[in-house]
Amino acid sequence: MGKSWQIDRRTFLRGLGTALSLPFLDAMMPSLARQAMAAGGSAASVFPRRMGFMYLPNGVNIDLWRPEQFGTNYAMSETLKSIEKYRSEFNIIAGLNQVTGEALGDGGGDHARASATFLTGVHPHKTKGADIHVGVSVDQIAANKIGTATKLPSLELSCDTSQMSGGCDTGYSCAYQYNISWKSPTMPMSSETDPKAVFHRLFGGGDAAESAEAQARRTVDRKSVLDYVRDDANSLNSSLGTSDKHKLDQYMSAIREIEQRMEQASQHEIHAPAGVNEPAMFANRPEHIRLMMDMMVLAYQTDATRIVSFVIAHEGANKPYSWLGMREGHHDISHHGNDPDKLAKLAAIDLFHYQQFAYFLEKMTSIKEGDGTLLDNSMILFGSGLADPNRHIHENLPLILAGRGGGSITPGRHIDLGDAGAPLNNLYLSMLDRMGAPIDRVGDSTGKLEVIS
Repeated sequence: MGKSWQIDRRTFLRGLGTALSLPFLDAMMPSLARQAMAAGGSAASVFPRRMGFMYLPNGVNIDLWRPEQFGTNYAMSETLKSIEKYRSEFNIIAGLNQVTGEALGDGGGDHARASATFLTGVHPHKTKGADIHVGVSVDQIAANKIGTATKLPSLELSCDTSQMSGGCDTGYSCAYQYNISWKSPTMPMSSETDPKAVFHRLFGGGDAAESAEAQARRTVDRKSVLDYVRDDANSLNSSLGTSDKHKLDQYMSAIREIEQRMEQASQHEIHAPAGVNEPAMFANRPEHIRLMMDMMVLAYQTDATRIVSFVIAHEGANKPYSWLGMREGHHDISHHGNDPDKLAKLAAIDLFHYQQFAYFLEKMTSIKEGDGTLLDNSMILFGSGLADPNRHIHENLPLILAGRGGGSITPGRHIDLGDAGAPLNNLYLSMLDRMGAPIDRVGDSTGKLEVIS
């Protein structure tokens, strides 16, 4: 085809119960430019902006996490050396506080408050009953404003099944401790824990019955979703230029690799004993985390959604990191009491988490969008609702903001907000602005965080 040939952004590869979204291709640029200009933007702003929030539980070994210098030439800390390769892609922001997570007269329950306030900035009503109340989270504020532009308004992921009721942390409902995304002050968003289920949400097509039939047939026949769209893909591929053919091949190869990894992981599931209320979970937790990160990347790449939250483990989680040679639970280790052995183990857990983040950054930077990358058009907040877990500190949180927000953020810095710091919710105001979902206030915000520009 000649250079004038183009395809619409919403083109799908279709098969039985399957609608495979496409990544951004050069052939889509004319239609994307028209859409951008019709929305009041410029032809250059053809790629959507994405936002994501990845939550780590139980704070960090703060002395080994935080770099000592500020600016662009800071020395990377021990924990963050695993992401040093990508230092030009993110900002470390010192001084962001979520003081709504503090007791404020309510006594214990810092773990529940840390996760409940992380994206809401609202102090939760202390209860273990049905009268839960916190606030609407920043991801759902964005979803309410721009979610209709995509197949899924937002995507909520976790490696731990969400609990919506019962008491967990010192009189607080489990709903606070297991969820960071809240559709309303009384309604947490249930998270998906199974990568296969997320995959079928992203690539299922037709009505629900047809999608379920196709999924069941693929499972029985051990076929890839790509087998069902092969004819459509071959037809499209014959019309693409060299660059787009490479992008499509890379995309489909990634999908097949993920399918194979999900199949392998599912063959090694562990199941809870009778009477134990714990769902089946992947025995290989590192692979579980990475598969969920893969789902985030696919969702962004195909524009299935622009808003994702991911709870890597729920706040207060006490699972042992056995693959690191540890028998003690994470929560027990985090209350280190300045014991050198526990501090070393906590640092090892932190390092593991940031190695997974490095994997995510590699995936996001490897996908090209125009002259930039998928990460360039994203804003990904990675961190915890606690700083030093031993003292349950909710100030100067360990947070990293990755991505350029479509060219509106200058990365590569360790930013110092000073001794007073600023509400974390000021950052959320700035992120919402960049998503085209402005709002006057989030939680206890006092204004936009302009220093990220």
